[in-house]
Amino acid sequence: MKCAIFMADGFETCEGLITVDILRRAGLQVDMISMNDTLTVTTSHQVKIQADILFQDFQNDYDVMILPGGKLGTENLEKNQRLKQLYEEHFKSGKLSCAICAAPSILGHLGLLKDRKYTCYPTFDEDGFGGYYQQVLAIKDGNLITGRGMGAAIDFALKIVETLCDTKTLEQVKTGIQYEHSFLNN
Repeated sequence: MKCAIFMADGFETCEGLITVDILRRAGLQVDMISMNDTLTVTTSHQVKIQADILFQDFQNDYDVMILPGGKLGTENLEKNQRLKQLYEEHFKSGKLSCAICAAPSILGHLGLLKDRKYTCYPTFDEDGFGGYYQQVLAIKDGNLITGRGMGAAIDFALKIVETLCDTKTLEQVKTGIQYEHSFLNN
C-alpha cells in the first residue's frame, strides 16, 4: 500500500508527523508531498521538515491520500485546485481518503461528506456539508477516515493502520508505542 500525505506550510505538526510515523511503523510506504516549490515545509509551530516529493512532480498512483489539518495548512491545501481535483477523483474511485482536524472541511466544500459519518475540529464543521458529524476522535465510513484534531492524531493514524493492515500488525504498532486503552483508563 502506498500512502501520500500532503504537507502545506502551516500544517499541524503532530497531525502530519505522528501519522507518518505510525504508518511507517506498520510497514506502509508513506510519501510526504510538499505543496511548496521546495521540499522544505514549515509546520504550524515552525518546525521545518524535509518532504519526499514535490507536489508539482506528484503522480497519483497511491492507494491512500491523507490531508493533515492546521488552520493555515488547510487554507493552503484548499487553495490548490489540482490537489482538490485529484483528491476528489481518488475519493470517488473508492480509494481510501483521509483528513484530520480542519482538513475535512475541504472535503465538505467538495461535497464529499454528504451522507457520511465524519469528524473534524468542531469549529470547522458546517451545516452545508450534508453529513453526520460525530463527537469522536476518529471515524471510518466506507473509504473515508476522518480525525478530530491534534489530540486524535494517534487514533486517526491507527484507524488507517487498522484499515490497511492485519490485526497482528495493528497490535504490534500499539504495543510498540505503548498505546493501550487500559493504560489510559487508570
